[in-house]
Amino acid sequence: MNTSFSPQLTLRVLAPAVDFYKRAFGVEEMRLFKNDDGSIHVAELSFGGAVFFLHEEMPHRTEQAPESLGGTSVLITVFADDPDALMARALAAGARELSPMQSYEYGYRQGEVEDPWGHHWMIQKKI
Repeated sequence: MNTSFSPQLTLRVLAPAVDFYKRAFGVEEMRLFKNDDGSIHVAELSFGGAVFFLHEEMPHRTEQAPESLGGTSVLITVFADDPDALMARALAAGARELSPMQSYEYGYRQGEVEDPWGHHWMIQKKI
């Protein structure tokens, strides 16, 4: 059995987020699905071969953007060969540091950032 995990992040407006994730994490844009007005409805992105989606907030759905919720219930964890460099890249692109990169006694080097839309990202490496 082959299993994969592809999160879908809900946002109010997608175009700035697609640009941010490209700059912050080096994601590749796979496909964009647009609304009649040209705005992006769904973005399919690849992060080092892992696929994830951005979806615009819809009034008839229960998924909401962190901006609408006033917080988030998900922490997205990314394993990277060089977590320090990836975190620095995310911060340079406009992410906000939630916890600094550091090594922990349980065997991980971790740091946490918040993207400009309120999604939380833990960047880490097993050491």
